[in-house]
Amino acid sequence: MEKRKSDLNTEEIVDKYRPIVSFRVKKSIGAHTPDWEDVVNEIMVNVLEKLKKGEFRGESSIGTFIYTITSRRIIDYIRQKSKVLKHAPESNPYLSPQDQIEDKERAEWIAKAIEKLKPKYKEVLYLYYYQELSREEVAKRLNITSRRVSERVNYAQKLLRKVMKS
Repeated sequence: MEKRKSDLNTEEIVDKYRPIVSFRVKKSIGAHTPDWEDVVNEIMVNVLEKLKKGEFRGESSIGTFIYTITSRRIIDYIRQKSKVLKHAPESNPYLSPQDQIEDKERAEWIAKAIEKLKPKYKEVLYLYYYQELSREEVAKRLNITSRRVSERVNYAQKLLRKVMKS
């Protein structure tokens, strides 16, 4: 049976829930990620601070309370890392002349394959990949649903793979 909020002991909470939080964080962001332990520590500190401030009202179990905090922190971490990766400068490795020629040929080959697609598929690929618009933004531009955008992108990719194999 779950203890009442007045009976909560911070040491017991840390001992019981830290392994569970650690497992969730490692599964979500990867055990190979060097930050996973920092994320777990932040979550546990956040839980203890919220308990101290009285933010846990006992309307749910302490496990559910910690699970919610853990889930939100994992999502925040992933969003933060995605932003950093999206805006990180790309390295500019020096390609050999052979690699440059192969890259140019590959780009021309892909461009020819895209030209064979119907206009509605070309347009969705252009907006989604080249203009880097979100599905929702593409949907607004094309006056279709975001689900339809996903379907068109996936179908266009399928057609490109088929064209490029032949």
